[in-house]
Amino acid sequence: MLRRNKEQTMRLLRIPKGWKRTGNEIRRTVIMKDFVRAMGFVQTVAFLAEKADHHPDIDIRWNKVTLVLTSHGEGGLTEKDISLAIQINSLI
Repeated sequence: MLRRNKEQTMRLLRIPKGWKRTGNEIRRTVIMKDFVRAMGFVQTVAFLAEKADHHPDIDIRWNKVTLVLTSHGEGGLTEKDISLAIQINSLI
């Protein structure tokens, strides 16, 4: 079995379109038409996150939703973060 160190694993993780990496997390801000649509988007993200058992930090500012993903228990980004980001992108 091939063993990778954390730095090698990080290089293999491709950050999905629209997301920006800052340290050990990725973030994306989505601008919706209005507050109601922003809240509906957040609710849909919540269902995806619950199904994945991986929950983003979410900041809502009227029609702007900022999502932050990291795997706190793993000490940084993992494939779970990338997978959820891809699923969230499919909603946009």
